[in-house]
Amino acid sequence: MPSGGRPRPVLGIDLGTGSTKAAVVDEHGVVRGAGSADHHIEHPAPGAAEIDPNAWLASVAAATTAAHTAAGRPAVDAVGLAGQMHGVVFAGRDGTILRPAMLWPDTRAVAACGRYDRLDPAVRRALANPIVPGMFGPMLAAALSWEPELGRRLRWALSPKDWLRLRLTATAATEPSDASATLLWDIARDDWSDEALTALDLPPAVLPPVVASAARAGEVMAHGAEVLGVARGTPVAAGAGDTAAAIHGAGLRAGTCQVSVGSGAQIVAPLDEPHLVTSPVTHRYRRATPTGWYAMAAIQNAGLALQWVRAMLGVSWDALHASLDTVAPSADGVTFHPYLTGERTPLLDADVRGAGKGLALRHDRATLCRAALEGVSFSLRDGVRALEAEGIAPGPTRLVGGGIGDPRWQRLLAATLGRPLQVHRATQVTVLGAARLAATAVGRQLPMPVEPPVSTVEPDPRLTDDMDVAWQRWHLAHHQNTTNSRGSITER
Repeated sequence: MPSGGRPRPVLGIDLGTGSTKAAVVDEHGVVRGAGSADHHIEHPAPGAAEIDPNAWLASVAAATTAAHTAAGRPAVDAVGLAGQMHGVVFAGRDGTILRPAMLWPDTRAVAACGRYDRLDPAVRRALANPIVPGMFGPMLAAALSWEPELGRRLRWALSPKDWLRLRLTATAATEPSDASATLLWDIARDDWSDEALTALDLPPAVLPPVVASAARAGEVMAHGAEVLGVARGTPVAAGAGDTAAAIHGAGLRAGTCQVSVGSGAQIVAPLDEPHLVTSPVTHRYRRATPTGWYAMAAIQNAGLALQWVRAMLGVSWDALHASLDTVAPSADGVTFHPYLTGERTPLLDADVRGAGKGLALRHDRATLCRAALEGVSFSLRDGVRALEAEGIAPGPTRLVGGGIGDPRWQRLLAATLGRPLQVHRATQVTVLGAARLAATAVGRQLPMPVEPPVSTVEPDPRLTDDMDVAWQRWHLAHHQNTTNSRGSITER
């Protein structure tokens, strides 16, 4: 901040899975300019999800340039980072890329997941998360086993936003919200798990130091200044994983719940304590605040599955949602299981696949559209039930995300989940959370957002009853499909 002057804006950056978003945020917490730019995941082998991290630098530069331009190009006091979680970047000492980064949709680390069986049950419980292949620890172990030479060259194994900070500031660090999402973090001790590192044969020296999310974790160097369009020496906050940043940006507190629907879906409940359970199917991660955790049910196939159905049937989004007006609840007995990319909560199965059941000659596109929307809503209901089964009681529920705009879809979700939904237009909460961390890193506090809901959707009792019946049939159809293909299934 200039001596004797008003505070300057801060820059928040969200390095997402498919795009980067950036925003210039003033001292009142108001976004003065925003920008975005895409980058693309590569799939070079079955199950692979990779990217050359240098592509991130290009999208970060484009997004920040657009944000600066829209804001009138003010100088900024600090930079804050948020980023996609679970990915692992393989870097040399100065951030040089040694191989493509592996990202959370990658399913190739199944064998590495088996190494967690070596852990004592108490140690396994302290990891506080289900063992799934698309997380940092298993992917790091898998890559080192595939490529022995990589281990001899590797200096840093970093989450995506931590690699970005290394390239901007020449400082290696991480923070608890991303560290706790690696399957290498002891939630109870709030530190790296020596036992997990040993079980996976991972060298502790490749993991970066851990600092607070709002800590000052470096200053922009010359190369970083070119990428970001800010002055050299600008402080950079440690930042947070994208979900923790979104919680921070939205001002969510313990006792509330947020359902976010995009390509996937997340059901997030902030917690004061981690609430550990044995054999969890939902996740526990640290928040971006000095204390606090959150529980999360992660649904891989939401808008992703609906987009696939829309493309296969050749219908618009409006036509997809219009099926909720023209087709009766339960879709005339047609069920759709949207597991096109496997599924996390509650199935924890990278190999499960989608299915349709109950089709007859009389059925048309609208019937299939309604079945698809109901199937995705039932996956979300499974996520809520999984949280409840682990002792998490989701409280007042916000509905956010790019995939929730149609009121007919909102009504179906409220009825299926059996709870009122406060609909918010919260489209920039992740980048706003990064900006709030940037301000804290330089001794300032941005005001907490005060955003009233656009509407509150109450569940219609009759539709809720219909969805209860349809959900039971949907589960039965899944049981039959899985039994036929595998011989058995454990239902939750």
